[in-house]
Amino acid sequence: MARLPVIVGFGGGNAAGRSSFHQAYQRTILESLPMDKYQETLLGLATMMGRVTFTHNGYKSSSGDLLSAEEVVKHFSKDIISNTLVRRIQKTFWDVDHTPSHQSVSISKLQDKVMTFTLSRKKLPSPLPEGWQVSSLEDNRVSVTVSAVRDHEPSFKLSTSYISPVQAAGQLPDGFDPAAQYPSRFHPRGLQLSIIGASDATNSMGINWSDIMACVAPDEVAVYSSSVMGQLDDYGFGGLLKARLNSERVSTKQVALGMGSMSADFINAYVLGSMGATGSIAGACATFLYNLRAGIEDIRSGCRRVVVVGSSEAPIIPEIIDGYSAMGALATDEKLCKLDGVTTPNYHRASRPFGENCGFTIAESTQQVVLMDDALAVELGANIYGAVTDVFINADGYKKSISAPGPGNYLTFARAVASARSLLGVQAVRYRSFVQAHGSSTPKNRVSESEILDRIAGVFGINNWPVAAVKSYVGHSLAPASGDQLINSLGVFSHGVLPGIKTIDRVAEDVCQKRLNLSTRDVEFEQIPEVAFLNSKGFGGNNATACILSPQKTQDMLACRYGNKIMKRYSKKNQSVVEKAENYNQSALRGDMSVKYHFGQSMVDEKEIKLSKTELRVPGFGSAIDLTHENIYKDML
Repeated sequence: MARLPVIVGFGGGNAAGRSSFHQAYQRTILESLPMDKYQETLLGLATMMGRVTFTHNGYKSSSGDLLSAEEVVKHFSKDIISNTLVRRIQKTFWDVDHTPSHQSVSISKLQDKVMTFTLSRKKLPSPLPEGWQVSSLEDNRVSVTVSAVRDHEPSFKLSTSYISPVQAAGQLPDGFDPAAQYPSRFHPRGLQLSIIGASDATNSMGINWSDIMACVAPDEVAVYSSSVMGQLDDYGFGGLLKARLNSERVSTKQVALGMGSMSADFINAYVLGSMGATGSIAGACATFLYNLRAGIEDIRSGCRRVVVVGSSEAPIIPEIIDGYSAMGALATDEKLCKLDGVTTPNYHRASRPFGENCGFTIAESTQQVVLMDDALAVELGANIYGAVTDVFINADGYKKSISAPGPGNYLTFARAVASARSLLGVQAVRYRSFVQAHGSSTPKNRVSESEILDRIAGVFGINNWPVAAVKSYVGHSLAPASGDQLINSLGVFSHGVLPGIKTIDRVAEDVCQKRLNLSTRDVEFEQIPEVAFLNSKGFGGNNATACILSPQKTQDMLACRYGNKIMKRYSKKNQSVVEKAENYNQSALRGDMSVKYHFGQSMVDEKEIKLSKTELRVPGFGSAIDLTHENIYKDML
């Protein structure tokens, strides 16, 4: 009997805000929310962004004024709306109008072909460069004369700056600093996001992690999380590669913390204390789904009972933007202005999936999801947010351009729809499903992906297929991009509203939409969909499509498997779980995300590990690791 991978917790954050309890999703449908949820969303963002702090007497502004919830919304709604989602890159990253650079100048270009300057004797390079002449001065200083010599033109570099051609990005809400949420000494921003995301996801469960560990063996847990680019800021590989050229020292941490696998390693070591399986699978923009497939395969096979799956990426740095911009992949200010016939771009509309567009908008994000097998979820009374039945992955075959879309996505998407039809029936796929498109906002993607969706819709008899493109709100976060899609889909299952592609005025003429519903407004479903298809198309031919079931459909399947008696017992246990989870939600809405960071705490004493011929027991875990193994190759011996 196959085990069903059930989603029991999720968390993280992106340009729309905190992921858990559908807060980020609610920001994307803000105009369609009922008043209580509208106010809740803005209040949560106001505290997250530091616009107000929560006190027992009300909300306190930075000026010390006490405000009611209604006054907070009235005073800060415009500010919050302007400083979330895709927008102009803020100076907390760097000044995009003065991006640091160097200009090389040759001595031969100087009028006298000679340059003289003074400096401290301690600062003299050793050995002296060719063409340098040094004479002593007072106070341990020297005069240096540099002149051109035969077959050698000495040069020097001047500090200068340039205007970044790309000035839009999907950034975390303004004012929210992940480094301030825990003791994040020398951690690259991407790893800070991993800590925040995994902590938010596990807090959202409403079940203590220690209670879960009491029910499983150490090797029945896994964490699969990664980044595509690695950690390229100054605390990771970026600082490592620039150190010598910037006359700085390489630190002891930059090599280790720069690795793309550190996302999983940090979650294991500092959030969960997990001793189970671990992995970091990279598949370009489909990375989250690659890790998700590893997680669901572990659960379906029975070798894991709990899996944390995720990705984190912090790519908003000049070097990464330069790299993607040089490829022609990003929406530059110049291209955006040309599209709109203006001189100043509308940064909030930089990402335009399936519209007249010119490139994607880079973004930062962390998304983490907690999966359990259905039996454990029922036993613990866990919240059921949905289930993951399949993730299909296929390459493109022979390619001319490594970055161009290819035919592999036909395989992944057709297999996903066929799988859902087999599980749920034809009617569910035709009338109770929706698509989270890759929707990268490039001219090639809008044509190639829409052709795939439209042709597959025709084969399976689907008309007016609802299609969302979450990148229009939060940008393209690379590794976690399909995680952004999953979190948004869970919100759709909860609220019944599919976010429209509101950054475009109309769908581009070359988009295939005969059988698709690419709405520029939010779409309210008359009946909650049963299944979502998440689609990712990554550089190099990394295609992936996932099938996500709604919580109601998942509950129906569990009731069919376990019967009324067990499900009544589950519902009773679930009441306290719901209460505890909501307590966390209310705390987070008031600005306290209770970030878990256990540096060097509760470490396992290796001497306390109990070992025999048949089992191994680790302190803190309820079950032992079974050391008896069936010989599955006995027919070959």
